[in-house]
Amino acid sequence: MADKQLLRPPSDSGDLTRRELYFFNLYRVLEAVVYGGLVFSSLAFDWIKVSHPLLGRGVAVAYLALALVLLISTDRMRRRIGASIGFALTIDIVAASAVLMALTGGHAAIPVMLLVNVGVGALLLPFRQSILLAVLAAIGIIAPALFPLGVASERSILEALLFGVAYLAVAGLCAHLGRQMRETEALAEKRGVDLFNLEQVNDLIIRRMKTGVILVDDANNILTINESAWHLIGNPSPNQRDLGAVAPELSRRLYHWRHSGRIDQTPIALAIDVPEVIPRFSRMTANDDAHVLIFLDDTSLLSRRAEEMTLSSLGRLSASIAHEIRNPLAAIRYSAQLLAESENLHEEDRRLVDIVNNHCTRANEVVENILQLSRRERSRPESIDVNAWALAFVEEYKQANDLGQDHLRAITQNRRVEAMVDPQHLHQVVWNLVQNAIRYGREPGAAARVVVVARLATDKGPPMLEVVDRGPGIPQKVAAQIFDPFFTTSEYGTGLGLYLAKQMCESSQASLEYVPVAGGGACFRITLSPVASLAAPTPKPATR
Repeated sequence: MADKQLLRPPSDSGDLTRRELYFFNLYRVLEAVVYGGLVFSSLAFDWIKVSHPLLGRGVAVAYLALALVLLISTDRMRRRIGASIGFALTIDIVAASAVLMALTGGHAAIPVMLLVNVGVGALLLPFRQSILLAVLAAIGIIAPALFPLGVASERSILEALLFGVAYLAVAGLCAHLGRQMRETEALAEKRGVDLFNLEQVNDLIIRRMKTGVILVDDANNILTINESAWHLIGNPSPNQRDLGAVAPELSRRLYHWRHSGRIDQTPIALAIDVPEVIPRFSRMTANDDAHVLIFLDDTSLLSRRAEEMTLSSLGRLSASIAHEIRNPLAAIRYSAQLLAESENLHEEDRRLVDIVNNHCTRANEVVENILQLSRRERSRPESIDVNAWALAFVEEYKQANDLGQDHLRAITQNRRVEAMVDPQHLHQVVWNLVQNAIRYGREPGAAARVVVVARLATDKGPPMLEVVDRGPGIPQKVAAQIFDPFFTTSEYGTGLGLYLAKQMCESSQASLEYVPVAGGGACFRITLSPVASLAAPTPKPATR
C-alpha cells in the first residue's frame, strides 16, 4: 500500500465522555438548586420542617458553588476521570446527608435524587469503586435516620435502609451495564478502525489499478477517477468533471449503453498520445441507474499479457524440443570427436569434422539457453558487498579466460556498497555481459577495454553494477529490442542471453538496462536492491 502506514479515524469516545460528564455535572447543579429550594423557599416550610436552617442553607450554598465549579471544570475532569467522579460523588453524598440532617423527619426527594448520582457514577467507574461509593451513599442516607439532630421516626429509618439497599443494587447493575457498554464501545471503535483501514486499502488498490476506473452519475459528472483512468483520458484538469467535455467519445458510448444495453468493443484512444482502450460499463447495483462504473482496459496491457502467454507456451514447447534434440546432438558430437582422432583422416575430412564440432557446440549452446529459460531456479537473495564481489569476479574471469590483448578491470568506491541479490544469478548475468562486451564492444582491429563498476547511484541511492566497454556502442533502434527474446544481430547468437539476464535480475528485485556512453561505447547497468542498513565505509578504493 505506497508505503505509508494506514491511518486511524479520529475516535469520538472522548467526545462521548465529555458529554456524559457535562450532563452529570449539569444534573448536580440542578440537584443543588433543589436542595436550596428545600431550605430557602418559604413554601418549603409548609411541606417539611427545617430544624436546622443555618446548616441546611450553608450546605446548599456551598454545594451549589462546588457544582458550578465542577461544571466549569468538565474538560479537566476527563484527564483523571476516576478520581474526579469519585471526588464529585463524595461531595454529593456529604451534601445530601447534611441536608437530610437539617430537615426534620427527612425527605424522600433527596435520596431519590442521589440514586441518579450513584447510578451514573457506576456507569462511568470500575465495579469496585462503584460499590465502594454506593456503600458510602447508603451510610450517608442511613446515618441521619439513625443519628438525627431532631426526632427520628421508624418510617424514616426503614426508608433509609431501603434506599441503602437500592443504592447497592443500582450500583451493581449499572457497573455491570457500564462494563458491557465500554466493551461494546471498544469493539465498535476497533471495528470502525478496521473498516476505515479496509476503506483506505480499497481506495489505494483502486487508485493503483492498471485498469482505469471512473464513477459517473446520471448527469455524466465524474464523481471518482483513479490514476490510470486520468492518464488514459489525457490528464484533464481536476476541475473538469463533465465526461462529455473530457472524453466525448466515451460519453457517447455510455449514452448508447444506457439506452440500448450494448457495448462497443472497438478500441479507441481517448486523447492524443495515450494507449487505446476498450470501455466497459457496469451499474453500481442492480437497481441503481444513477451511478455507473466505467472500466477502461488498456489494450497495450492486454497485448503484453497475450505476448507473455505466447512466450510461456513457446518456451515450454521449445524446452520439450530442445530436450529431444540434446541426446542425438551429443551422439553426433561424440562421433565427430572419435572420427577426428583417426590417424587415417585426410586434411579436408578433418576440416569437415571441425565444422561439425563447431556447429554441434553452437547448437548445444542454443539447447542449454532454451532449457535454462524453461527451468529458471527461484531467486535466493542475500546481502553481499558489491565492491568485494566485483573484485573477486574480475579475478575469477581472468583466471578462467585467456584475455590476450583485451583489458578487464574493476572499479569500486571508497565506501561499503551492500545489496540484496542472488549471488549465483548475479554471477551468470555479469559473466554474460562481460562476454558480450569483450566479443562485441571493441573497435575493428583494437583490443577490448571492459570495466566492471560497483557504486551507489547517489549518496543515498541504490547500489549499482555496471559493465562498460569503449566499443562502437549499440544503435538506438537495436537498443530498443536487445532484451526481447530471440532477438539477435549476430549470425551465431541465440537472442536469449540478454533476455535471460534481464529475467534473472527481475527475479532478484533488480533491474537491467542499457545506457549509451558519451563518446562511444555501451553500458549495461544493474540496479540492485539495497539492504536495510549500511556498514561503515572502507578506507580506500581498489582497482584491478
